[in-house]
Amino acid sequence: MKWALATVVLVFVGFLVYIRLTSTKTQYVNGLSAYSAQTDREYILEHECYIFKFKSPNSDWPLIGAKDTVPDLPAEVRESNVGMDLPNIRILDVLHVGDHFRVVSVRRDAAPQKTTITFEILLQNESARKYPRLDAFWILDHAPEKAGNAPKIMTSYAVSAEKNR
Repeated sequence: MKWALATVVLVFVGFLVYIRLTSTKTQYVNGLSAYSAQTDREYILEHECYIFKFKSPNSDWPLIGAKDTVPDLPAEVRESNVGMDLPNIRILDVLHVGDHFRVVSVRRDAAPQKTTITFEILLQNESARKYPRLDAFWILDHAPEKAGNAPKIMTSYAVSAEKNR
C-alpha cells in the first residue's frame, strides 16, 4: 500500500512539474516604470486592420493586425472576408482608418520558450462593438524591448490622438 501511495504522489508531483514547465504565466505590468506611461494613451487608427484569432494555438484575446505583420491574413481588408475560412486564422471583424482606441493595460506573457509584451487596447464606443477589447501584439514595434524598453505602436498603424488635437 505504501508503494501505491508513493507512486500516486510521485505521478502527481511529476504532473505539477510538467504543468509548471509548459504553461504560460501572465502578468499585468502597468505599474513598472518602463510601461507606466503606456496606459491610457489614445490612438487613431491609420491602417485598415482585421480583428482575428489564431486557431492553433488558440488566442486568449482577439488580435488586431493586417497582412504586413500577419502574412496569413488576406492582403486587402474587406468586410466580406469576415468569417473567411483560413487554415490558421478566424477573421472576426474589421477596423477602419479613423477608429479610436486607447491602451488599457500592458501584459507580459512568460512561456518556457519566450516572453512577450503586449498592449491590451479598448476601442472607442465599446458598448457598440462586438469585440471592444483587443490584443495589439501584431501592431507593435517590439525592437525597443531588446534594450529593456516598452514596445511602441507602429506609426504606420496608429498615431497618438494627443498629437492631433
